[in-house]
Amino acid sequence: MRAKICGIKDENTLRFLVDHKNSPAFIGFICNFPKSKRFVEIDKLRYLTNINKKNSKFVAVLVNPSEKILEEIKNFNFDFYQLYDVSVDKTKVIKNTYKKKIITALTIKEKKDVDKYKDYLNISDIFLFDGKGYEKSISFQHSFLADLPNNIEKMIAGDIKYDDNLDNLKKIANIIDLSGSLETGNNKDLKKIDIFLNNLKKTNDKN
Repeated sequence: MRAKICGIKDENTLRFLVDHKNSPAFIGFICNFPKSKRFVEIDKLRYLTNINKKNSKFVAVLVNPSEKILEEIKNFNFDFYQLYDVSVDKTKVIKNTYKKKIITALTIKEKKDVDKYKDYLNISDIFLFDGKGYEKSISFQHSFLADLPNNIEKMIAGDIKYDDNLDNLKKIANIIDLSGSLETGNNKDLKKIDIFLNNLKKTNDKN
């Protein structure tokens, strides 16, 4: 099981992540959602994504992105675009135009919401199953994901704590996505990040 740490907005945290002995597989940046306290302005985003990512992949988190923001970031050092509220047709256009791997983010309230992944099967590289909260971390019943096929890459988010027992999550997801639970106040807490990344390593080592 791999980790995505999302909502990075400062250089110190980013360097801590990429230099960590158990660095996360994915690091996410909020590119076009100013309502979020983790939103990064375009000039700072350009600077941060030029930092050597080493073993991690950089993810642009985009909520129904306009052509303007897509053009602004097209040459930034992103590996994946994580798309919220984007239709199947628009997702195809974005993938074909910008040649990025796609994480389709589906917000889950009821079990039937999970089935929307089928519409994106031939486009998306990873499926993120998230709570309905967007910038607020809201949980959903993880049992909704129990019947998903093993041949899709599943990422899970929504009210997962940095010190949770991760064994149960490993049964249903390939990747876990944390943001808010790694913060103290409005900023990422390096101690919490360290505990989480080491905890994930231990979970993987014993299974």
